[in-house]
Amino acid sequence: MPKDTHQIADGPVILVGRYSAAGRKPSNQDAVGAVVPSGRTLTYKGAAFAMADGISTSPVAREAAEAATRAILSDYYCTSDAWTVRTAASRVITATNAWLYGQGKRIGVADREAGYVCTIALLILKGRIAHVFHAGDSRIWRVFGATMEPLTHDHRIRVSDREGYLGRALGADRDIEIDYRSLNLTPGDIFVMTTDGVHDWIEPSEAADLIRNAEDLDQAAERIAKAALDRGSDDNLTVQIIRADALPAPGPDALPTEMGDLPVLAAPAPGADVDGLRVLREIHATDRSRIFLTAAPDGSKVALKIPSTEIVADPIALRRFMMEEWIARRIGSPHVLRAVEPPLPRTALYVATEWIEGRSLRQWMRDTGPAGIVTTRDIVGQLIHGLRAFHRREMLHQDLRPENVMIDGNGTVRIIDFGSTWVAGVEEISPDTGIGAALGTYQYTAPEYLTGDAISWRSDLYSLGTIAYELLTGRLPYGAEAAKVRSRRDAMRLNYRAATADPSAHVPPWMDSALRRAVHPDPLRRHHALSEFLAELRAPSARTRAEHHRPLMERDPVRFWQAVSAILVLILIAALAWPGP
Repeated sequence: MPKDTHQIADGPVILVGRYSAAGRKPSNQDAVGAVVPSGRTLTYKGAAFAMADGISTSPVAREAAEAATRAILSDYYCTSDAWTVRTAASRVITATNAWLYGQGKRIGVADREAGYVCTIALLILKGRIAHVFHAGDSRIWRVFGATMEPLTHDHRIRVSDREGYLGRALGADRDIEIDYRSLNLTPGDIFVMTTDGVHDWIEPSEAADLIRNAEDLDQAAERIAKAALDRGSDDNLTVQIIRADALPAPGPDALPTEMGDLPVLAAPAPGADVDGLRVLREIHATDRSRIFLTAAPDGSKVALKIPSTEIVADPIALRRFMMEEWIARRIGSPHVLRAVEPPLPRTALYVATEWIEGRSLRQWMRDTGPAGIVTTRDIVGQLIHGLRAFHRREMLHQDLRPENVMIDGNGTVRIIDFGSTWVAGVEEISPDTGIGAALGTYQYTAPEYLTGDAISWRSDLYSLGTIAYELLTGRLPYGAEAAKVRSRRDAMRLNYRAATADPSAHVPPWMDSALRRAVHPDPLRRHHALSEFLAELRAPSARTRAEHHRPLMERDPVRFWQAVSAILVLILIAALAWPGP
């Protein structure tokens, strides 16, 4: 696997050195590796460094360690680059653990000490953050001044100074608990990965000194390992050293896209050819973009979106525009707008997507008026399928509203416009730069965006609930007041108008309860899953039945007080009729 020096233009510079030997043992059961890619892969996935130490009592220890490092380092780069490092690496480690555990069961190993079991230490440097994953007693350190600070905690159960067993390791059990932490990177940070045959025998300060005085990192790694051997180490010796000499600059320029530095496409005239697409006409224009209908050589229709002159001069807005196609290419759902590759190599900056023969949900609502319950369920159900495609890739749409929903002639619903979409994996690279921060119409925006509180998939649920409410009633649950929220106090003062207040909507009380919950100002009081919201729109749940089993005083106050008065009269008559002492 690659080591030495790796960099991309104006990007990180990472140096790697390593040494691994059997030491006094007959064979080396350690495995170590690194992957430092280039270009967009380095930006979106980072550089990964892994180390595994096979359990010494197992005859397949080396096979386990090698399989673990190889699988983790390769499979990590097969995961979605929209995911966070933690999500991607955790899923890969979990899958690797399951495979190792299964291999042990396959060969009939009853004792885990003889199975496919190994430690794992994984370091991923992405953007300006270091991500540490760990199980077992291999260690990851950071050089700090004249010594090294451990970034991991050993999962070793000791029975003596030199003897013990692993309390946690890959392949030992069906499930694996992985320690995780992240820390900010600074240029020049040095990380050291060691197996127990090294760090059990050498002081951290001595190792740090050897790194400072070595000519290169390979030499430093070898000197540390041999120092441990000289101190009496009787185990395998593996050291990997990583130095981040330079880091990517923060900001939107840290996000390369498939379009690179292509020039912005000027507004094409009808009949013009754009990379094999023949322009038919302009169909829509806003202050952010202009959309043209084009025809591909095979006769299919393609929507061509170019940035407006206003955002061309704004690097953040332009980068957000370019991210739209990046996002569309990473979501595969019949309910989400699909990106289209132009017939010829791209020569300009634009976004090409499928053309949907239909109308926006806003136009559909104007044409048909309030929808019935069955139609509302159908539209909401399709929107949930689309939103799940975002959420499973750790994305939030953040601008779900009727204008950003299309319905084609077959009734298929699609979510469009990704200019406000938040991507967790991108946020790790370039936080606080405004990418995915341009929110849409405030009437559909969850209050937590306006109060500065934490956002989550429940924020998209709020927008979905608002659309469902509007489909049924033709109005919004909080009217214009939702757009005026600026604090938590404002949010909690929002006055929900029951969907049942309009008799013509024919909304049953239990369905109104589901709507009220979906648009609750407090995100933690909304549904626990999108599917739960849809289920409560289809049938009353135990919760909605309980909520609408109202006491008589609420349902009929007059009858309630008549009953109370009658009971009091009976008590008074009985008291008067009671014989005295």
